[in-house]
Amino acid sequence: MAEAGEWEPDAENWVQWARTPGHDAYWYYRDNFFDTMVPHAGKHTIEVGCGEGRVTRDLMARGHQVTAIDSSQSLVRHARTGDSRGRYAVADSATLPLRDGRFDLAVAYNSLQVVSDMAATVNEIARVLQPDGRLCVCIAHPVTDLGEFAGHEPDARFTLRPGYFDNVRVEETVENNGLTMTFRGWTYSLQDYSLAMEEAGLRIEAIREPKPVDSSGRYDRWFALPLFMFIRAMKP
Repeated sequence: MAEAGEWEPDAENWVQWARTPGHDAYWYYRDNFFDTMVPHAGKHTIEVGCGEGRVTRDLMARGHQVTAIDSSQSLVRHARTGDSRGRYAVADSATLPLRDGRFDLAVAYNSLQVVSDMAATVNEIARVLQPDGRLCVCIAHPVTDLGEFAGHEPDARFTLRPGYFDNVRVEETVENNGLTMTFRGWTYSLQDYSLAMEEAGLRIEAIREPKPVDSSGRYDRWFALPLFMFIRAMKP
C-alpha cells in the first residue's frame, strides 16, 4: 500500500482505470497468477493493498474468504461497495492491526512496490501468517522496472537506467485510452525483495516471469521481456 492518504487525490481515477475491462495489464496477467501461484482457498486470506478491490473480488470468486486492507479511505470505501461480502479495513501495511498467525494465505498484488518500507510490510505479513502459510506476490519486474524502451515500435531496444540498487521514488502520470492515472511508489531490486522475505523468516518456493495472455497485440513487446515477476513464499 502507498503511504497513508497518498493515493487519495487519484482514487476516483484509479477506480475508472481498474474497473474498465481490458484497460490495463492486470487483465492479461491475472489468470496466470491465480492459476499458477495462488493455492486453493483455505480458511482465511488477507490481501495487502487491495485498492478498489478487484483482486479481492477475483479471490472471492475462487472461493477465498478475504480480509482486505489499504491505506486509502476512498479506495477501501469503493472496494466495500463493489463487493460487500469481503472484510475491508483502512490500515498501514507496516503495522497491521491483526493478531499473529491469523491467515493461511496472503496476497500482495502490485502493492509491495508502492510502500516506502517494503521490508516492514513483508515482516508484518509474515507475522500474521500461520505456520505453513503462503505469501503470493506480483511485483513490477525489478529489472524492467528500471528501464525503458527507446521507442514505441514492437522491436524497440530496451535500455536500463543507472542505479539498479538504489531505492528511487517514482511518480509517473500515464494516459491510456482517455483515462489518466498517477502512479506513485519506489524501486526495489530483486535482492531487496529476497532479503525482506529471508529476514521475515519466509522461504521462497517459486519465482515466475509471466507472459501476457490474449493481449490482442497491446502487450506483445512483453513476450520478449518480463513486465512482472510472481513470487510465492512459505512461512516454515
